[in-house]
Amino acid sequence: MCILKNSLTQSHQIISSVVEKGDLVVDATAGNGNDTVFLAELVGEEGKVYSFDIQEQAIKSTEKKLQDKQLISRVELINDGHQHIKKYITQPVKAIMFNLGYLPGGDHSIGTKGSTTIEAIKGGMELLTLHGIISIVVYYGGDSGFDEKNQVMDFIKTIDCKKYTVMRTDFVNQINCPPILICIEKIK
Repeated sequence: MCILKNSLTQSHQIISSVVEKGDLVVDATAGNGNDTVFLAELVGEEGKVYSFDIQEQAIKSTEKKLQDKQLISRVELINDGHQHIKKYITQPVKAIMFNLGYLPGGDHSIGTKGSTTIEAIKGGMELLTLHGIISIVVYYGGDSGFDEKNQVMDFIKTIDCKKYTVMRTDFVNQINCPPILICIEKIK
């Protein structure tokens, strides 16, 4: 059994350590719905999840998973880009999860982009509660993601260290562009 878990598992562990029943949280990239379900289970009946995706296919897949698990009442599905986060959310949020790249099993020509992702991260940082967390799993390589990865890596270096702590974890000896985990905690 490996002690050092993959980036997605690490993001779930970190988010689980801060999110409590009744919290307001965001899945910035709904995808196939796995993180939305994860968050809906964490916040309980009293909490709420906002789940964004630009692809209707992703929203429908997420909706089906939520209905199958009887969690749909805890979630607002938003068929829009995550860069519009502040258009839909005005209250403080405890956690925001991003999985960058393209929809698994979907069209690889449709994926997250550096400029809109950075806009979403900035908006999300403003919405975070004190000690709230943004987790970003950066999938890159293959036919997409290198530009976005580089833009996001450059951006996180500029975040004010007096207001936020930023951590980057990556596996340096794995092949095929292993995902990178970035976490941003609001400290002031």
